[in-house]
Amino acid sequence: MECALALSELTKRFGTNLAVDRLSLEVPTGSMLGLVGPNGAGKTTTLSMATGLLRPDAGRARVLGHDVWSDPPRAKAAMGVLPDGVRLFDRLTGRELLTYAGRLRRVPETELVERREGLLSSLGLADAADKLVVDYSAGMTKKIGLACALVHAPRLLVLDEPFEAVDPISGQGIRTILRGYVANGGTVVLSSHVMELVENLCDRVAVIGAGQLLAAGTLDEVRAGESLQDRFLSLVGSEAATGDLGWLTGAAGVVDSEADSEADSEADSGADSEGVTR
Repeated sequence: MECALALSELTKRFGTNLAVDRLSLEVPTGSMLGLVGPNGAGKTTTLSMATGLLRPDAGRARVLGHDVWSDPPRAKAAMGVLPDGVRLFDRLTGRELLTYAGRLRRVPETELVERREGLLSSLGLADAADKLVVDYSAGMTKKIGLACALVHAPRLLVLDEPFEAVDPISGQGIRTILRGYVANGGTVVLSSHVMELVENLCDRVAVIGAGQLLAAGTLDEVRAGESLQDRFLSLVGSEAATGDLGWLTGAAGVVDSEADSEADSEADSGADSEGVTR
């Protein structure tokens, strides 16, 4: 089966911190893979190296057979990317930004208008199309970023936390778009912290912990008879909170009591002063 994305021994250090440790992963075409892991596990670093946003210290990334670093024009032409914390040209309107993205990707002008308006409508941005992106909410910014990633009809979509800050209605619309995209031969790689979302949307899963690939395969293979949440916890380890927060219990009541005592003291003092004045 052809691989839409093939990562081989990807490695990245930041100073003394080994963020990604010889990570290898293959994503078949026509699949939707959820990349999951705890905070700081290396998900964003991995996706950044896979898409040409961050140069690895070692290893290779190939998109449909094209090396991301030795043949970037062909590799990047085949994918659409929504990075985490994407920076956009936010002094353009949503419609202008999507037009600009389409022209950068050399979408024929006759097709660009149809694609642009279809994406704006499908993502619930039609009413805000002529509003500056700088004035968009976090969820709207995420959606216009997704539209820019889709406008050139890529064969691979790499999305870092695509549902973050998106409302439930828009989230359902994005799910519908992604399912239709995969049904027509596209491939999606998305990261998320929400196990239920990955379990309901993706057919493949990869679990990363401490920069290493802990498990990868079909959803059923990775779950191994458990829920994805339980399997995830068993793979990455779950540490119960051990700090003593007993002081926090009833803290509001303590503060209220202290405030009441201070108020009573002030009232008594005021009454005494008033009595002296009289």
